[in-house]
Amino acid sequence: MSVAMRISVPANSLTQITMPWRRALLAGLALMTALLPAAAGPEARRMSVVELFTSQGCSSCPPADALLKTYADRPDVVALTLNVDYWDYLGWKDTLASPKYTKRQRRYAKAFGGQPYTPQVVVNGAEHVIGSHAAEIDSAIERTRARLQTAAVPLALVSDGRTLTIEIGAGSLHGLSGTVWLAAVRPRVDVDIERGENRGRKLSYFNVVRELTPVGMWSGNPVRLELPHGEILRADERCAVWLQVEATGHIVAAAWMSPR
Repeated sequence: MSVAMRISVPANSLTQITMPWRRALLAGLALMTALLPAAAGPEARRMSVVELFTSQGCSSCPPADALLKTYADRPDVVALTLNVDYWDYLGWKDTLASPKYTKRQRRYAKAFGGQPYTPQVVVNGAEHVIGSHAAEIDSAIERTRARLQTAAVPLALVSDGRTLTIEIGAGSLHGLSGTVWLAAVRPRVDVDIERGENRGRKLSYFNVVRELTPVGMWSGNPVRLELPHGEILRADERCAVWLQVEATGHIVAAAWMSPR
């Protein structure tokens, strides 16, 4: 099956892209290798962030939705499902979609010099591939992990049940800043699709982002953030946090916290 048959691209999507990261990937990975000191060694091997942009109204997406579980099960990957809303006009309103995730994908599209499509996987904010192509995802993980390894920043996420604590170590962004993102994540959601391209199917989604929030900034000095656990997470949810460089979109640190 050709690539064109396995992805879906919304009409006039380029005219809708208004978010920054404009020249992000042109300077790209070469910029990040100079930003921070080298990691201490093999023990500093970083986690990779794999973001799947998908839609319940896209018939090309179910294979990618199922494949994401492979990455959700990996201890070295923060795998996330973000449902977009631009296919809702096809007859089925995506029950998991948020305009915020659509904006995030368009922001990436602007950086990559292309347009949003589904299913799309973005790896470490630095490369994108078709979301159902496992070999390409694996290669992108290895490439970006190797290239961004020297930009690794210490990051820890813990909770005592009352307070979520995020600690980020020191480093240098040479005048650039990074955003600390926090995601409340549902491990699995099953949805019966009643209309649209996937009508009659029951689809399973893994590591579904229920809420995505910027919770702080980092500019090189150590940062400690304390957040109310109960206001952010529900009992059955996981929590992910990552540090993303504003100028490039590259993700230089990430961590998971599992449900209590």
